[in-house]
Amino acid sequence: MNRVHLLAMLLITLTAPALAQKKFVANYDETKIPQFTLPDALLFNDGTRVSKASDWTKRRQEIVDLFANQVYGKAPARPAQLLSEVFDEKEVFNGTANRLQIRIHFGDTAKTPHMDMLIYVPKNVIKPAAFLTLNFRGNHSVDPDPSIRLSESWMRRGDGVTNNKPTEATRGAAQSRWPIEMIVKRGYALATIYYGDIDPDFDDGFKNGVHALSPPKANSDWGSIAAWAWGLSCAMDYFEENQMVDPKRVAVFGHSRLGKTSLWAGANDPRFAMVISNNSGCGGAALSRRAIGETVGRINSVFPHWFCDNYLQYNENENGCPVDQHMLIAAIAPRPVYIASAAGDRWADPKGEFLSARYADPVFQMLGTAGLPTQTMPEVDEPVHGQIGYHIRTGKHDVKEFDWQQYLDFADKHLSDQ
Repeated sequence: MNRVHLLAMLLITLTAPALAQKKFVANYDETKIPQFTLPDALLFNDGTRVSKASDWTKRRQEIVDLFANQVYGKAPARPAQLLSEVFDEKEVFNGTANRLQIRIHFGDTAKTPHMDMLIYVPKNVIKPAAFLTLNFRGNHSVDPDPSIRLSESWMRRGDGVTNNKPTEATRGAAQSRWPIEMIVKRGYALATIYYGDIDPDFDDGFKNGVHALSPPKANSDWGSIAAWAWGLSCAMDYFEENQMVDPKRVAVFGHSRLGKTSLWAGANDPRFAMVISNNSGCGGAALSRRAIGETVGRINSVFPHWFCDNYLQYNENENGCPVDQHMLIAAIAPRPVYIASAAGDRWADPKGEFLSARYADPVFQMLGTAGLPTQTMPEVDEPVHGQIGYHIRTGKHDVKEFDWQQYLDFADKHLSDQ
């Protein structure tokens, strides 16, 4: 563990002793939300107001810089060149699509760390729009096809994982979250990468994955969410070079902690044409200042590697942070963004996720888009699709076919080939 991270862990103990010493008790009572004032996305850092759309580029950069310095951490520059190879290709879905497995090195030699991309491309569409995603359990988990390579990276222990390596028991284990054939039939490509290929999801002092290329040395340096987002941008670099999909029509999608990642990737990298956050909660779409369900202090104590060390100073001090998550949504404007919640996922604060969309809406409106079609939280299973899309569906913390149906409809609205 490096010195900066050791000091950060000490700071957690000093600033949040209750979290470190006893079980965290979440608040779900709307009457017990602490008083707060949201920072204004349309105020420059010097206090002057954004008065016209042409001012937004400057204000947007201020917001991105604040999130980089105070929340997710600043990532290093991406490699000037990526070495890649297609190591498997086959026809699937009765010959209607090609499935490829591609190894992408984070550099120009095979000695650099790498990630494996699994991609399904419809054959009847030239340079289709695409969904770019990260997955939790390895590429082999999204489809039971025995020819999909088992992940070689560290994996969390669980069913089918032995000594942190996957076994055949994990093949297709997450298939329910990935209606691949439905996506391809709608004319979209789907690309997915195991997030552990980019950076392992455990607190190891940032010694493995891409962090080994540039270990954090300052409190504002990248945590794992920023590293996963950095890997997604490297995938975009690959798409721009190889043109197997239309690089100008790529939607970045993520669920839970990877929903936090998709939002940061989309805010930080304007090449993503559309951004989708599924049940992303604290540090994702939900307003931090509401402190409903998971809080900043709790997330930093349990997952100290996700964010930069500067974020620790906002443990139980959300009002002290110069940003809140509605500003992250605003930083994606005017590009379309979709936020999804689940009625049974109170931990992720569905109302707080909706309110982020609502309070980002003035920025989308100022930039001449339709913004969010409603100022009132929709009923369960009644989605709204403007430039900002939102739904809260029946069920718990998961990705369901209902979610994907909304994302595909939203993509039809915003990513159609002009």
